[in-house]
Amino acid sequence: MTVQTALAPRSIFHGWFVVAAAFAVMFVGFGSAYTFSAFLEPLQRDFGASRGSISLVFSIAGFLYFALGLVSGPLADRLGSRPLAVAGMILVAVGLAAASAAHSLVEVYLAYGLGVGVGVGCAYVPAIGAVQRWFVRRRGFASGLAVSGIGLGTLAMPPLASLLIASVGWRGAYLALGAITLILGGGLSLLIENDPKDRGLGPDGDPIRDVSGATSSDGASVREAVRSTRFAGLYVSCLVCSFGAFVPFVHLVPYARDHGVAASSAVLLLGMIGAGSTAGRFFLGALADRMGRDRSLIMVLIGMAFAMAIWAVAKEVWALAAFAFVYGVFYGGWVAVLPSVVMDYFGGRNVSGIIGILYTSVAFGTLIGPSAAGFVYDVNHSYTLPILLSAAANIVAALIVVAIVARGGTHAVSAATR
Repeated sequence: MTVQTALAPRSIFHGWFVVAAAFAVMFVGFGSAYTFSAFLEPLQRDFGASRGSISLVFSIAGFLYFALGLVSGPLADRLGSRPLAVAGMILVAVGLAAASAAHSLVEVYLAYGLGVGVGVGCAYVPAIGAVQRWFVRRRGFASGLAVSGIGLGTLAMPPLASLLIASVGWRGAYLALGAITLILGGGLSLLIENDPKDRGLGPDGDPIRDVSGATSSDGASVREAVRSTRFAGLYVSCLVCSFGAFVPFVHLVPYARDHGVAASSAVLLLGMIGAGSTAGRFFLGALADRMGRDRSLIMVLIGMAFAMAIWAVAKEVWALAAFAFVYGVFYGGWVAVLPSVVMDYFGGRNVSGIIGILYTSVAFGTLIGPSAAGFVYDVNHSYTLPILLSAAANIVAALIVVAIVARGGTHAVSAATR
């Protein structure tokens, strides 16, 4: 080896490009989805619909983008994550463009609900599953960095949507968001690759010969994973948690408006969730690598319950902002830590497929929770009951994970069928 070769700069590990691509997919996909609260009032006004029926638009989209991981995850394990991520971004863009031309609420259901729902469903699980394979030592940090795109999308996109609605109307706003999704999300998703071995590397950029322990090709089969008690516990925990997890994304802005907060300030509360979510995904993801990822999962679930308790008594804008930020931190930690826990428990061989099946639990909670909160409001003109039930659900979800941890250690690839 010559001195010149020895001193040659080391190229950037491609895993970080995969993280950047997944970040972009999350940013525009979920960022566009979570602008929905900014559209709720103009849609309700133009179509003369109740708050519950408008909320159902988001619930349909949310159900689809989590439920379709059941299909897109296994397809990504077989065909690769890149084509699914690219197709997903195209579908989101088409759905938003179609929503801009809708002339009835049913057309909004079909355009936004199916377009955004199916599009994010195609892209989300394959993108986050690909990230898991590229890292071991820094998996929690890398996963948190990737899904921080959801947090920053929630921070940036709703205020942008609000400005667009004010300037070009809700139809023009949907069209502009579709263009952003196609250019940014569709373009950067081309960087996604499934496995570092395709580049002659192991996880974290280590030479394959230096990689010890489980690799991205090791782990449980999908059948072994879903029949395990650990998977059953995670599934029920996610199902219970998700009944309330997405209620703030739909109802925080109208809640604030009901309590006299100006529209311009109310929409910024979603940005506060995004800011907290970004911090939570970034820092709690890294912290989880040190303190144990499944134990971190317990912590973030309890934190979400604590934040909901703040919301139950918050009336002033400063208190709502405090809730939004605190909730965002722990919600972001939940989203960041959960895929890494799956990888720890079941290995990388079928990680996208296993995550996809797990996220069907979140799909059912997302379908029911936000729309149910809207219909409860239509009946009694109060969000107190949905908020308190959401807090209780997070405590129950945390207790289920406590039971999982009590049954065995963190690294459970070899014991997946327990």
